[in-house]
Amino acid sequence: MKKVYTFIICLLFATGAVVFCAFPRSTYSQIEKRDLAALPEFSFEKLFDGSYTREISSWFSDTEPFREELMAFSMYINEKKGMAVQGEENITFHAGNAAAEDDNRTIDDYENNVTADENAKLADSGTIIVGSGPNVRALMIYGGSSNGGGCFAEMVNKYKRTFGSRVNVYCMAIPIATDFYLPDKAKGRSHSSLPTIRNIYAHLDPDVKAVNVYTTLANHAKENIFLRTDHHWAPLGAYYAARQFAEVAKVPFKPLADYEKRVVHRFVGSMYGYSKDRAVKNAPEDFVFYVPKNVQYTTTYINYDLNEQLRVVSESKPYQGQFFTKIKDGSGNAYLTFMGSDFKLTKVTTGTHNGRRLLIIKDSFGNALPGNMFYSFEEIHVVDFRYFTKNMTAYVNGNRITDILFAFNIFNCNASGACNRVVKYLTQRDGTYSAPTPSRSAQPASTNPADALLPTDDQMPDIAPAIDSRQPEQTDPTRPTPQQSALPQDPQESAEPVITAE
Repeated sequence: MKKVYTFIICLLFATGAVVFCAFPRSTYSQIEKRDLAALPEFSFEKLFDGSYTREISSWFSDTEPFREELMAFSMYINEKKGMAVQGEENITFHAGNAAAEDDNRTIDDYENNVTADENAKLADSGTIIVGSGPNVRALMIYGGSSNGGGCFAEMVNKYKRTFGSRVNVYCMAIPIATDFYLPDKAKGRSHSSLPTIRNIYAHLDPDVKAVNVYTTLANHAKENIFLRTDHHWAPLGAYYAARQFAEVAKVPFKPLADYEKRVVHRFVGSMYGYSKDRAVKNAPEDFVFYVPKNVQYTTTYINYDLNEQLRVVSESKPYQGQFFTKIKDGSGNAYLTFMGSDFKLTKVTTGTHNGRRLLIIKDSFGNALPGNMFYSFEEIHVVDFRYFTKNMTAYVNGNRITDILFAFNIFNCNASGACNRVVKYLTQRDGTYSAPTPSRSAQPASTNPADALLPTDDQMPDIAPAIDSRQPEQTDPTRPTPQQSALPQDPQESAEPVITAE
């Protein structure tokens, strides 16, 4: 009998050796939405300093054959073990009862919405899974406080002070889905972003214009304004936010009837990789977006090439391309519909002639905003806060920018590294690159929306991390005491002014 056991064990080891050494290795993770490690190039210098063997080890473990299948099996085991929040198996979550037609409510009316019974459980990477079956939704845990976001307000104020009265500056702090769909009994697991947003707007200079999209989104929470399987808002949520911005900026805006509705079917986004929960994978959704009709526009890009540390090392010459990228059904990259990626500088020239030229400084939430502005501005420039190689002061003046919109999700509003980087753009030299050696374009290294704080100024993930909710709130002694605790009331969402574009 011992010989049989020995034979079986040897056979298993031999099979594993053949599979892991001879079978084709994985190159891309659909679950994590990233390129896997590449086989490192050999050099005697790397061999002698030990880095080559470390890179080989990382490549070998990161690209194992059948990687996706093994990860899916691990998720299945975790699901069967059970990860429900103790005492919270049957809990109530915000169903988004705010009536869109009632726009006279104050923002506090949206903190205790009508609820519906659902299940909830904790998952990996600071996420909570709510609902069941085709209605499953994955939520990120937010740990920010009522004293957070000071760096974001200071950054926006710095830009307004730099450009003065000749440029309008707007601040849009974007909440996440957790604010509107977090289970009541799970509220201790995450903070609301509302106190942080109030603090940001209370510390803006008087001539900076706050864009209160929290109330706007709450008014439409019954609609599909946030994606269930992805950490981003849905294009419809971005549309309503853009409409609110247009109201504040006093520019024309068109209703949805002037857009063509398009759909990417069977979309499962980033929250599958973050949560490692099969329920998310088994609940695909339609990714619905809107393309403006009857307006002429051209899109010009400058692409950035990044090294493995996500630092810009070179850039392309300007070229024209499509703003809306065609994504096939079933792809997990549907959010790349807008501009194709974050690694570029974008300029859209529209057929709208009103002398207004908009610069959007954003994280990836902001990608869904520009397509709603083609009727509102004659030029739209888009800068991702992580990648910019020019002098911002010269860029704004040279392109005769009239309006600057900062659009960051609430995690990045808390990231001092992100804010400091954007302030540095005002004084950096044109052609500023971060590293001397070019490399292939890289996807963000971190796939965790709730990682520790942004690690360094050299590596900026898309989602700044959730702040540890166990830490005591600390008041910044350099900031004045806020005199206003509530956000401005959302103006009535009446019929928008329209234009006829050439």
